[in-house]
Amino acid sequence: MSRNAWLWAAVALIATALAATFLFAPKTHDPHAGPAPTPFGWTAQLWLAAGDGVRGMRNGPVARTRFDDPYGLAMAADGTLYVADAGDNNRIRRIGSDGTVTTLAGFDEGFADGDGTAARFDTPSGLAVDRAGNLYVADTGNHAIRKVTPLGVVSTVAGTGEAGFRDGIATQAQFNGPIGVAVDAHGNVYVADTYNDRIRRIDTQGQVSTLAGGERPGDADGLGAQARFDTPTALAVDADGIVWVADTRNNALRRIGPDGTVTTPYAVQDALHRPMSLALTHDGLLYVGEMSWGRVIQISRDGQPLVLTGATQAQRLSRPAGLALDARGGLWVSDAGSHRLHRIVPVDAAIAAASPVKGAIGPAPDDPLPATAGRWPLRPQEGWHEVVGTLGEVRGNFSGESRHHLHGGLDIRGDVGAQVLAIADGKVSSPSAAWGLDEQGEGLAIDGLSYLHMRVGRDARDGVSDPSRFQLLRDEAGQTERMRVRRGTRFQAGDVLGTINRMAHVHLSVGASGFERNAVALGFNGYADHYPPQIDGIALLDASDTPLARRADGRVPVPRGIGVRIVVDAWDQVDHNLPRRRLGLHALGYQILRADGTPLPGFETPRMSIEFNRMPADGDAVKVAYAPGSGITVHGSAATHFKYLLTNTVRDGELATGTWQADGLPAGDYILRITARDYSGNVASSGRDLELLLE
Repeated sequence: MSRNAWLWAAVALIATALAATFLFAPKTHDPHAGPAPTPFGWTAQLWLAAGDGVRGMRNGPVARTRFDDPYGLAMAADGTLYVADAGDNNRIRRIGSDGTVTTLAGFDEGFADGDGTAARFDTPSGLAVDRAGNLYVADTGNHAIRKVTPLGVVSTVAGTGEAGFRDGIATQAQFNGPIGVAVDAHGNVYVADTYNDRIRRIDTQGQVSTLAGGERPGDADGLGAQARFDTPTALAVDADGIVWVADTRNNALRRIGPDGTVTTPYAVQDALHRPMSLALTHDGLLYVGEMSWGRVIQISRDGQPLVLTGATQAQRLSRPAGLALDARGGLWVSDAGSHRLHRIVPVDAAIAAASPVKGAIGPAPDDPLPATAGRWPLRPQEGWHEVVGTLGEVRGNFSGESRHHLHGGLDIRGDVGAQVLAIADGKVSSPSAAWGLDEQGEGLAIDGLSYLHMRVGRDARDGVSDPSRFQLLRDEAGQTERMRVRRGTRFQAGDVLGTINRMAHVHLSVGASGFERNAVALGFNGYADHYPPQIDGIALLDASDTPLARRADGRVPVPRGIGVRIVVDAWDQVDHNLPRRRLGLHALGYQILRADGTPLPGFETPRMSIEFNRMPADGDAVKVAYAPGSGITVHGSAATHFKYLLTNTVRDGELATGTWQADGLPAGDYILRITARDYSGNVASSGRDLELLLE
């Protein structure tokens, strides 16, 4: 069989497996007895359902489909799954029970009613289906609620296409970036009017009213306008007309009674981080997707949270934007940042422990990087700038901890007050894209690019540069509280995003949350690295982190019966940087060689234990990657030291601790050889060997 034949056979098998997630129907109880009770605390396994992880637009079998920003999900009674695919696609996609993906409505970005591809959307987000099979769309960028019939005919239910706040007749009502939508049993439509921080209601007569929420964001229970929300993004309504709200920036689940009384029934704020998607079972259990931590959580009827997926890195999603339940109680999730759809299925605990994920997770390795044309985020965008920090470096805090976190991007030096510029065309995909007003880490995310250490949307004197895109919010006392940038806002390369704050550099991150990539891969104009890494020292540490002493001849005796940790103090430079500027490495590993330089079995190639190809989400990663004594001068160290723990593993987003034990080797002389490599492929050639004596 030819290579191409094998390839197509493999694709066919994958397509069959993925389609089976739509067709498979487990045995159920007697349907005449009504829906089965929803179990709480079931063991979950994540199955890939659709999307190859590459951003784009492609219909067909689920294994080969592509999505851009798959957001809201809705399941019809006949098993059809609808997907709001935003980003540059701006379409409503349809996945039939046979696993085939088609376009129901939408084409180019715009605002137009019509049939199928003649209709236009702008950043469609939340979806809901009524009993007649009509689909309701929170058309975020058009500030409108749209309806799509099962045949793909699109009409506008409410909204003028302009951002604002106005109740009344649907055709005259105004919304501000609505993201969530739900429909009750009577056909009333509920809207999470996200950037008005209100919950709105469209009745069956076409009248729009405000169910709850006031004129500014906040966190307060109460009746109607007395209540406060902060960036509500998802809704679910039960058979009794109770509306549940994912109150994103309050880290809360809110409950609204039919009379508009808002309560916060569950004290889950400490268990949730930026809830952004909701699904409600027939018997009152909630499923919640988190924007930042990539988890899907089940909430019991008495408010107990349980993490279904995302407790480990292997199951972590980048941005679970939409959730939907099928008729069998199966849970579907859209991972917007990874351009994929998944199904969460119950399995035996032992099976899930062995294989918690079926199919790929996260963006594909060949997902294209943003098209930056080599631009820098500072003027001149076509000229060279000094790089002062790279992915994976150790970072401390200002409380004396030198190993506080791993550095998640590329730092580019700039003057305080200098304008920060977009390096690529992009569209805001997050419901809460700006953070940290007046803090050191203030920043803005546009698609897969994040810009930090700046005054977002403000000049050096804190004046707002573009009020149409940057909304400066104030609290009840009139004090500036936050900068808000709506989902769906577009920027072009060269647009001013803000100004550098007191950190005196721009921090640039590339990639979906939890799947960050090295920004050097963007290919900045004039950037070059011809310097090999420098190794300043190699040490072996015992269980108490005490270095093993060297003999007079330079060899390090390694005792039997104990595991030792290998620590390498190394750093890198790039062309044109100041000589004092030390940067971190991309990958490190080690080999054990005989005294004549030949490798021992199992060490024919270096064991590359540390590779910053994907940022681990675990906060403990920094102390897995770096030994005590690591740190940079900004956080109190006298000199920058990157002391890598090579017997631990930090690679592919995964973490593991370990030691090297020499028990199985005969006594004699050996060589520990270090491989230290920067992102450009330069390898250290000196200081890489440590002579050992196994006693």
